[in-house]
Amino acid sequence: MLITEILARNARMYRDEIALIERDPQKNRRTTLTWKGVDDQANQVAQALTRRGIRKGDRVVHLLMNCMEWLPIYFGILRTGAWAVPLNFRFVAKTIGNCVKTSGAKCVIFGEEFIERIDTIRPDLGPAIGTYIFVGPENIRPSYALSYADLIADEAPEDPEVPLKLDDDAALYFTSGTTGMPKAVLINHRNLESACYIENRHHHQTHRDNFLLIPPLYHTGAKMHWFGNLIVGAKAVILKGIEPRWILEAVSEESVTVVWLLVPWALDILFALESGDLRLDNYQLDQWRLMHIGAQPVPPSLVREWRKTFPNHQYDTNYLSLIHI
Repeated sequence: MLITEILARNARMYRDEIALIERDPQKNRRTTLTWKGVDDQANQVAQALTRRGIRKGDRVVHLLMNCMEWLPIYFGILRTGAWAVPLNFRFVAKTIGNCVKTSGAKCVIFGEEFIERIDTIRPDLGPAIGTYIFVGPENIRPSYALSYADLIADEAPEDPEVPLKLDDDAALYFTSGTTGMPKAVLINHRNLESACYIENRHHHQTHRDNFLLIPPLYHTGAKMHWFGNLIVGAKAVILKGIEPRWILEAVSEESVTVVWLLVPWALDILFALESGDLRLDNYQLDQWRLMHIGAQPVPPSLVREWRKTFPNHQYDTNYLSLIHI
């Protein structure tokens, strides 16, 4: 089943249940979106892109920090039959420009953090990019970009019903570029579907689970770990910030059950607990059943300390197998 169809199914089955929660501790802000809300917004994105000439097989660059709009935009691009091209938000302007050219994109969707970088490369990209869409406050929107909020407000939340098959190409991802220029990697809809089943069977998510989404969504790992929740209609929390206190507050207050951490974040939590800056008994953590970690080498000493601190956690490492711990 296409992941766009999985989303539509969730909107039918769990219409008014919360799908996504965004927490921004620095701004003391919490927002939510239901499964129907995610599906409707994805349809509005698809309609808006289609109206502006995006067709099956075209490429749409997706350059955003983690936010509530990220996933609806991703699904909306896929529903047009175009390829989603999520870019690393750490890329400098020159690298972004090279990736845009390599992808052959016709449209760039970007957030406020990238205005300066897009301004820098836009003259070099020329007329190849027919549409720029800005996701952010209207008072700082560049004159050359359309307003995302206005764009989708004018569209009906209806699926454009572009014929798609599992073997159709879906997304173009770029490697990090740590050993040279980023390399393009093309995946199809079957790859995305497979990630849903593999992740769910690996971590056994059910409709009752809640996934804490901290790593960047442009990365296949973060998004595809969440796919295990998507396939069973389970909610997720998008946390904007990685301070240990914010992580434990999110787990406690949102009844999070599954967390994927990177090594520095896990170490920061352990150090904060060891120093007394944080106390476990100040948080409701009994429901937190699984901690998985990866995308880099994981020190065995970290795993041992984590298991000592959280003895009831299921633990999983993705990326590197550890033995003799």
